[in-house]
Amino acid sequence: MSLNEIPLAERLRPTTLDEFMGQNKILGAGSLLRKSLESDSIPSMIFWGPPGCGKTSLANVIKNQSSKKFVSLSAVSSGVKEVKAVLSQAREPDLLNPRGTILFIDEIHRFNKSQQDALLGAVEDGTVTLIGATTENPGFEVNSALLSRCQLVLFAPLSENDLEQLLYNALQNDPRGLCRKDIELTSEVAKKLIALADGDARFLLNQLEWIVGSLGERTVIDEAFLEEAQYKKPLRYDKSGEEHYNLISALHKSVRGSDPDAALYWLHRMLKAGEDPRFILRRLIRMAMEDIGLADPNALLLATSAREAFDFLGVPEGLIALDEIAVYLSLAPKSNSLEIAGMEADSLIEQTGTLPVPRAFRNSVTKVGKALRYGENYKYDHNSPGAYSGQDHFPIQLQGTELYRPTSYGKEKALGERLLELKKRKAEINKS
Repeated sequence: MSLNEIPLAERLRPTTLDEFMGQNKILGAGSLLRKSLESDSIPSMIFWGPPGCGKTSLANVIKNQSSKKFVSLSAVSSGVKEVKAVLSQAREPDLLNPRGTILFIDEIHRFNKSQQDALLGAVEDGTVTLIGATTENPGFEVNSALLSRCQLVLFAPLSENDLEQLLYNALQNDPRGLCRKDIELTSEVAKKLIALADGDARFLLNQLEWIVGSLGERTVIDEAFLEEAQYKKPLRYDKSGEEHYNLISALHKSVRGSDPDAALYWLHRMLKAGEDPRFILRRLIRMAMEDIGLADPNALLLATSAREAFDFLGVPEGLIALDEIAVYLSLAPKSNSLEIAGMEADSLIEQTGTLPVPRAFRNSVTKVGKALRYGENYKYDHNSPGAYSGQDHFPIQLQGTELYRPTSYGKEKALGERLLELKKRKAEINKS
């Protein structure tokens, strides 16, 4: 295969640390990782970062400069059989590679638990030095036992400056690139390409290669041609991975923080990336209970109504219901008193166990119940002044306990005033 037949992104992969672009935080002069690479004493590592940020490229640099044998596998097309074959070879004496074996596994998050477990012993005893690359949060996708045996290295999306340098190198300057100094690329077009790349070097290079290949006799890449030729980069998102949880967390915190503008932004980020609107609606219903509660009881009614409206109308009209409830919840008064009360109730039960129900509140419909005087001394509230008897309904050991503490926000303020009034009347009843 000739050089020009190899995709541009692959041709431009760095072969040395000096050629590597970006990631100055982890690879800058004097950094621990750079020192490890330069001294060829690298530990087992997990590279975590978004697509096109240099994870595989850095592995390629390590392959070229390390004295160890370098074996590369892709978790997409490999399994336990291939892993065991590499480990078996690594255990055999090798006069050509006496310093050991580096095993690079791309997209390691695609290995299941048993496949990852097959690596544990070899990583722990030093049979191989593992380098795994993943776009997914290792906390979710990599076994904790394997993760604990590796250094976690976080890669960031490439900066605009890095991408600009890469763009012009690929187009005009690098002999492995397109070498098209005859092509004019305006700064406006360059900025647009860089913005669309969203930190992804591979996307930028693939886009550039496609555009240049479509120019024909033209030598100017202007905005009109760009609009005609290019496709849009999908938003970075994974419905079951890190970005999924990051975005729904941002939406939830925006609603809790009474920020309707940010709530709409994060909501539409998720929708544009293909999230199921029903998942978002479920979380909005949860917010109505967890963060608003009795400060505005209508919030829960409106949230469940939004779900019904979406189910009835579907896409796209039904999506307006999500906008409406996100803004309403953002601007509603906030109270988490119910959530706190529930947690305190759970904690109290864990501490005190199954305390007996007081005799007065037991049901006396059976002969045994009547013989044991179930229901004796129960005061029927509807027959009491103001329909309030002032009884304490807790088990005897917990009488006087307070779990629910209303806030003074929204409609809960009135509930708090009502609760305070009842407590005063209860004290008066018990005094008399």
